[in-house]
Amino acid sequence: MPLNNHQPSPQPTPPPFWLGTTLALGAYTMWGLFPLYFKLLSHINYMEVLAQRTVWTFVFVFLIMLAMGRFEIFAREFYFKKTVLIMLVSGIALAINWGVFIVAVSIDQVLQASLGYFMAPLASALLGIFVLSERPNPARWVALGFALAGVSYMVASVGDVPWLALALAGSWALYGLMRKLSPLGSISGLYMETMILSPLALGYIFYIAYLPSGSGPMVAFGTNMQNTMLLIGAGILTALPLLLFARAAKLLQLGAIGILQYVVPTGQFMLAVFIFDEPFGSEKLITFVCIWIALAIYVADSLYSRRTSRKNRKK
Repeated sequence: MPLNNHQPSPQPTPPPFWLGTTLALGAYTMWGLFPLYFKLLSHINYMEVLAQRTVWTFVFVFLIMLAMGRFEIFAREFYFKKTVLIMLVSGIALAINWGVFIVAVSIDQVLQASLGYFMAPLASALLGIFVLSERPNPARWVALGFALAGVSYMVASVGDVPWLALALAGSWALYGLMRKLSPLGSISGLYMETMILSPLALGYIFYIAYLPSGSGPMVAFGTNMQNTMLLIGAGILTALPLLLFARAAKLLQLGAIGILQYVVPTGQFMLAVFIFDEPFGSEKLITFVCIWIALAIYVADSLYSRRTSRKNRKK
């Protein structure tokens, strides 16, 4: 009788921690350096930049989905009415966020963009309170209080409401809420968002392209090789870090992802102060310090809550 030499198949080795961290840092670093790229587009009408970015992101993500064998985008079930409505709202929030960011970079307000993305998690907490009826603990109320104090100080000292920062924080928080409600992943979600927005974007591009001479902005796409490649590149550059992030999110714990996300506004802050030489007076410093304190409290409380819940589950 022959011996049974069958051996159990070895378990797959889990990916090393450094791989997920490297991918996440790569994505966040690219996002943090976005102002450098969009500065190159500041001579083009920001609405065209937004429209071209939307269209070329859709084209690039569509090709990626096909290359990955994600043919569910051709299935009827992929387009359930509820999903489409959620993605419509998230797409609008994303378009607002992209548009405000493009404007902020073009008018030398990268500091406000940085402030907005620092404030985004706190704006998400506010949405949780008013939309999802979440009840924050005292630590999070303190964090929100510091954020409110920082913005209030800027308004009182400068006499100017940081509308760009508030719009970026609010639109990103709304986008995050919609994506939380969506059944789609990051790549397929971006595909549907840009698919929904692309007809409007193409309509705007054709509108400005065929305006009578002298009555409005003419389309920059196709005027020369540099403009054309920069506008196409905006779509590719939008999708690339998302691919890295999607892979990193599967390899890292949510807590690590949450902490690493602050690489983005930190990079934008460094660019604004040290590369673009934007004015950074005491009133802005105090506002940023208040937001940084609020974030420190918020992150510490989130990590503590997560650790406590994990211990309770093990009991």
